[in-house]
Amino acid sequence: MHLTEAVIYLSLAPKSNAVYAARNRVKADVKQTGNVPVPMQIRNAPTKLMKDLGYGEGYQYAHNSAEKLTTMTTMPDELAGHEYYEPTEQGNEKRFKQRLAYLKEWRATHQEH
Repeated sequence: MHLTEAVIYLSLAPKSNAVYAARNRVKADVKQTGNVPVPMQIRNAPTKLMKDLGYGEGYQYAHNSAEKLTTMTTMPDELAGHEYYEPTEQGNEKRFKQRLAYLKEWRATHQEH
């Protein structure tokens, strides 16, 4: 029953190719850069050795801030500044576009100098 409801919901939802276009941009970057390392601050450190190697160092937990946002970098250096998802003005994407604009503005005004 639940899967049927999910299928109906998805079939009636407004469609956009913004996600498809984003996926293609990601694929192009992966092809060009290969398998770049995950930034140290977002690596899990379940062992003492990993902690000693710097895994997770500098991690910022968004839920500890009033805004529930951080300025932490989560993209590898090789991909810094790359943006993939460009929402349209259609359906829910209009809200997503507004949220992304807000996040960009927030980060720009809160970056550590």
